[in-house]
Amino acid sequence: MWEVIEYLKDPHLVALVQEYYGVKVTTEPLNCRGYSKNTDVDSDSGNGTCHLKDEIKKRKINHSFQHRLEDNGEYVVNKADENIKHNGYLLNHDDYETVSSESETESKDYIVTNWLWYYVFVLGTALGDEIFYASFIPFWFWNIDGAVGRRVVLVWTIVMYIGQGIKDIVRWPRPACPPVVRLQKKWALEYGMPSTHAMVGVSIPFSVILYTMNRYQYPVFLGVVFAVLWCTVICVSRLYLGMHTVLDIVVGVLLALLLMIPVVPLVDALDYYLLTKEWSPIFLFSIAILLVVFYPSSDRWTPTRGDTTMVVSVCVGVHVGAWMNYQVGILQESSLTPPYAIIWPSYPMMGLGALRTVIGFCCIIATRALCKSASYATICALLRLNSQELKKSQNTIENTQKITVELSYKFITYVLMGFNTVYLLPNVFRLIGIERPTFYTEI
Repeated sequence: MWEVIEYLKDPHLVALVQEYYGVKVTTEPLNCRGYSKNTDVDSDSGNGTCHLKDEIKKRKINHSFQHRLEDNGEYVVNKADENIKHNGYLLNHDDYETVSSESETESKDYIVTNWLWYYVFVLGTALGDEIFYASFIPFWFWNIDGAVGRRVVLVWTIVMYIGQGIKDIVRWPRPACPPVVRLQKKWALEYGMPSTHAMVGVSIPFSVILYTMNRYQYPVFLGVVFAVLWCTVICVSRLYLGMHTVLDIVVGVLLALLLMIPVVPLVDALDYYLLTKEWSPIFLFSIAILLVVFYPSSDRWTPTRGDTTMVVSVCVGVHVGAWMNYQVGILQESSLTPPYAIIWPSYPMMGLGALRTVIGFCCIIATRALCKSASYATICALLRLNSQELKKSQNTIENTQKITVELSYKFITYVLMGFNTVYLLPNVFRLIGIERPTFYTEI
């Protein structure tokens, strides 16, 4: 069993996937300056060190610094200190550089020979990005089905929180470079196990199917085929871009499937209580704040906690907005019983949908910009901090003031974005006569 795990964790498998889809290495990636991957170099991507063994004796060494070999013939390059520490000597980082899963060469040592696959996988990985969530969630509420949207958002939040938390608990690095070529730098600071892209690639499309298969009349088989293709493109894209090992992807998919077994029916039952009970906002805010505060700690700063805070806060905003709609009497039970016939849009309906989408996205972007700057400045003022100096300070786990401010402003900003998506903007649409009538019966 352990041999299988080690095999799936091997970065050479990722390199084979990249080569198969047209990513060609043009030069041998360097582990240390002047040393190719064929040099006797032992690279440990977990702690960012590489050991230049007997091969270093055969190479010309820059004599601008002091050097000598240990008895076992090792030089140790320490990435964190940006120099070589060796028996009390400090060797200039200019003479050696480390390339690991978190630090790659700036030079482009690959070429893309198949641009079709490149754009397919760049698009595929975008299906698990913030820009996709910010587009998909509002569009779904404004133009498709709010009841399904609420449930899918809650499933997405639970799955993402668990996946992101496991990343910072397990702390497995992303695949080593070399042999992998990193085509994308985003999220390079995060750990890799499990792949939350793979988890989202499973949870979103399959939860949509599970929540719509008994609600609407449509060929479920086609929906399953679409969901499988969706998930496959996302998962392969993470390998293609060099961001995950095969093991990261497999664990992400299996974990998402296992989580959905209890989560999907639980969310389906919980949604009605979150929508109708008077205590719902208090419950949502209390749970969300606890989840953010007691998020699993990591050994170093990564953007994982901030991204998870955004996911949780969007979920809170969406459900509080839906609760508000119900409490003021806007949402009412439909007189029809499911499964409903799908209403295929006419040209006027498509025009209204496009108008809602354009106006809505403009308002969401404005909400994010205004709330981000206002909440950041306000929190800094309350804590008596200089906002400009705080922004320029380093991102470290010791910089608790910056972490507190950033988590707080993200929570406030994305709660309001979720709330405006589900409550404020649908009421604006209703006021100007471009609303979607069925939105108000989707309980």
